Amino acid sequence: MHKPRPRVFRSSRIEWGGVESIVIVATGEEMPEFSVLEIVILAIVQGIAEFLPISSSGHLVILGAFLGLKDENPTLEIILHAGTLGSIFVIYWKRIRDLLMHHRRVIPLLVVGTIPAGILGVAIKTQAQWLLGSPALSGAMLIVTGGLLLLLKWLPEGDTEYAKMSYAGALAIGCFQAFALLPGLSRSGATIVGGRIAGLTREDAVTFSFLLAIPAILGASVLSAKDLLSGGTSREQLGLLAMGAAVSFGVGIFALRWLIRWTQQGRLYLFAAWCIPAGIAVLAMYGLGVFEL
Repeated sequence: MHKPRPRVFRSSRIEWGGVESIVIVATGEEMPEFSVLEIVILAIVQGIAEFLPISSSGHLVILGAFLGLKDENPTLEIILHAGTLGSIFVIYWKRIRDLLMHHRRVIPLLVVGTIPAGILGVAIKTQAQWLLGSPALSGAMLIVTGGLLLLLKWLPEGDTEYAKMSYAGALAIGCFQAFALLPGLSRSGATIVGGRIAGLTREDAVTFSFLLAIPAILGASVLSAKDLLSGGTSREQLGLLAMGAAVSFGVGIFALRWLIRWTQQGRLYLFAAWCIPAGIAVLAMYGLGVFEL
């Protein structure tokens, strides 16, 4: 008996509060097959790069160019959002509980911090969406990320707690998050630098950075999950996606704890030693014709 061909889910990128999501639209074509190894590699890269200040979007764009992967599957959406969002909840559950019960003033601060990325995200989506998949831009922005991280070494230590931050400070951090829509510019790195410039302590800059990520990732995930679940995804495909999300979740917990520890030790600037050479290498490969723009 002939088995029906699985449906293709062609992706369309959206922005929600500074987090790029992939909305899956069912089509009538045959679904491209991705190996378990490819999914695991993408999950590991996502789990590490989402939290460490080295840009998950930039690394996924560059890795996708190397592996020849296209955004025509729901795998990346699940890995990008479900797994790493779970990591944030595990590490910051006490802070989230306190935010909802005692520090409700932080909620409007998060709303204000999300606005700039929402505005810029719509502009990029409608006017320059090609930027989001450019390996060359990713390489250039990795160098910028390295420069921002080096700046952390010389910024003075702040003394403001995130719960006592001004709305202007939250807006400023939100602007850093908005520019991090560009692939290669680390969202965590940019917002931590923004928090430090706004006068937050090292630990509070990191905490606010990832609290700011929760509404963004959650909103983008809900929009994407609705299309995924209504598209008739097979049980086998869902199993592979769940595996990818689980890998990124576990790796994400490790990476987030690493980030917090290095923040407390004042060592985040050391990640520039990866970002700057990696960005130069990517631009060199672009110059040699390995990548298209």
